[in-house]
Amino acid sequence: MRRRLSAARRDPLSGLWTRAPSERRAARVLAHHQHVVVVLVDLDGFKALNDTFGHAAGDAVIRATAASLNDALTSRPGAVAARLGGDEFAAVVPLPDPFSLPWLLRGLHGALTAPFRHGGRDLTVGASIGAALSSDLTPEPRQAGPQTLPVLLRLADEAMYAAKRAGGGWNYPAVTEQRFATAAGRRAGRPGTHAPHHKEPA
Repeated sequence: MRRRLSAARRDPLSGLWTRAPSERRAARVLAHHQHVVVVLVDLDGFKALNDTFGHAAGDAVIRATAASLNDALTSRPGAVAARLGGDEFAAVVPLPDPFSLPWLLRGLHGALTAPFRHGGRDLTVGASIGAALSSDLTPEPRQAGPQTLPVLLRLADEAMYAAKRAGGGWNYPAVTEQRFATAAGRRAGRPGTHAPHHKEPA
């Protein structure tokens, strides 16, 4: 039973945590560390690669992305990585200080966009990464309440969106308030927030 429950909490393709269990673990990290970065990753060019080389190649991209996330976070005790769905991933990482954040994001982007081997060819995808830092909102970890994680996820999502509009890369704007309109509790323009006949950039 324990093995079945554990498997249900893991994404079967990537092996990463799914959204709900990752958020429970993330809340514990926020409660015990002063500086915690919430990172959202959206792959660039994933659909084109999937359409060109087939679903097996797309699956290989997801697995390679998960492996790169795990490798990049190996030296970060307490870090939580998750696949949110499709080609979107998240990580919650405790930091010794905020000054190490650019190095983390730079290294993570490099790992995610490195070529990997599949079917006798080297494949690559781009990545747009957005980040939000807990100590920008709450100077002390004990001040982190139940709404801290949703706010950080939303700010990281907006940062990721800005990175994607700029052509990819990573973005940490160090903001504490959302700048985009909200629809259905998410950034307006994301899938599921608009009527079927009206398509906006995601």
